Amino acid sequence: MNQQFSIPTALCLPVSDIEALIQGRTIAALPRMFIRPGQRFALYPADSSVSIKAWAKCELCEILDESKPLDILSKLTIWTPKALKEILQKQQYLFLAYLRVYQLPELQEILVNPNIQEKLGKFVSLPNSLTVSEANPVINDRTFAQRKRQLEKLEPPLHPELEELQSAIASLTISQPAAKQLDDDIKAFLGWSSDKSKNSLDLDLPWIHKIAEVGNSSDGHTFEKLVRRGLLKLGFTGSGLNPDATGGAGGMDFYAEQPYPIVGECKATKTEKVPDGTPAQLLKIGMNHLGKFQYDNSIKLIVAAGELNFYASRTATENEMNVISPETLQKLVELQAHYKNSINLLELKEYLQQAPFGLAEDKINTYINKVEQSIRLRSHIIQLVKNYLENSGIKSAGVEALHGAYFGSHPPQPIKIAEMHEILIELSSPLTGYLGRIKGSDWNSDRFYFLRDLPIN
Repeated sequence: MNQQFSIPTALCLPVSDIEALIQGRTIAALPRMFIRPGQRFALYPADSSVSIKAWAKCELCEILDESKPLDILSKLTIWTPKALKEILQKQQYLFLAYLRVYQLPELQEILVNPNIQEKLGKFVSLPNSLTVSEANPVINDRTFAQRKRQLEKLEPPLHPELEELQSAIASLTISQPAAKQLDDDIKAFLGWSSDKSKNSLDLDLPWIHKIAEVGNSSDGHTFEKLVRRGLLKLGFTGSGLNPDATGGAGGMDFYAEQPYPIVGECKATKTEKVPDGTPAQLLKIGMNHLGKFQYDNSIKLIVAAGELNFYASRTATENEMNVISPETLQKLVELQAHYKNSINLLELKEYLQQAPFGLAEDKINTYINKVEQSIRLRSHIIQLVKNYLENSGIKSAGVEALHGAYFGSHPPQPIKIAEMHEILIELSSPLTGYLGRIKGSDWNSDRFYFLRDLPIN
């Protein structure tokens, strides 16, 4: 249980500085006096309507002069070199406070101090002491320690291009969900957010969870739309996947063009068996609309609830059609929602192209199991890196040491050292951001460190 503290004072800072601290974009503040390490205080925004969102504990306070490389200090904080120089010209030195920031469970409205601008960078007394705890740190322990060390040694940022990209898209996050998702991913990779915010639920999950339910009803139109949305979520594209259309192009329920053509029918059923008319319709409409060559080179897919009757099963099998249930489609889409880009459509194509045809539940579930096993392996390796570094007291480790530790960690499956290196490279990509990588002169001298967990749902 987190210990509680009583805080009677607050440090008055510009609103932009406090927002940067709360977002995890910086761990530093520029007070106008030296702050004793260990001192706790609320963060008091210098605006006309004061709402306190967070409190901080000072971990270190340095006094810096113009001999320090301000260009690097600027890249590690939120202040431009020009702003830092202006402060130095006024007071000859900088007080640089390293702050561990914790969010409050709810906003605290505080009466405005009439002389707030005069208090900027200084402490003010609170009308009533705040009771706080360390339950909600903005940045986790390990990431904070890494960034504190980097700031102390004035080491240049590891990913300046990503930081510039994050700044460029920050203004778009309010109105564009895609920009917000990218912004969240970048901040998670850079360590600008706590572990608790990294596993937020995919906003598409409510409709994804309805695929099986609607597929087992008599609402065929809604089911078609959900199937198209599901295929789009998996990464298929094409005009024949418009989820708002009431009917598919040329009468086809769905048709995807990329990364490979896939044509199909949907059949929502409540109780009855799937008749021969469903695969027969796919054959007729697909051939008429696409032509024999394009149809023959397309993956054929039927998403249908209920059991196929004898003739439907024979028609589907003899014409190399894959028939899966709404439940199986939902499992695929859920996997993609929980673990973005986990579904490799080219690998899925190999399963869809091979026999047996007709009822394809088993082979698609085999692919789903393979993906889940791959995710478990990667989650295990991430945890292995984290534990190995913590137990060894080192900052990073090479692939040979990690491969040796892997076999003593109750691994989910045996892997060779070259395969482990490939997975470590994958997990340290900026697009995944679970591990960090210090590139060596060759693959064997690469070193890796932990950034964030990959929890298994």
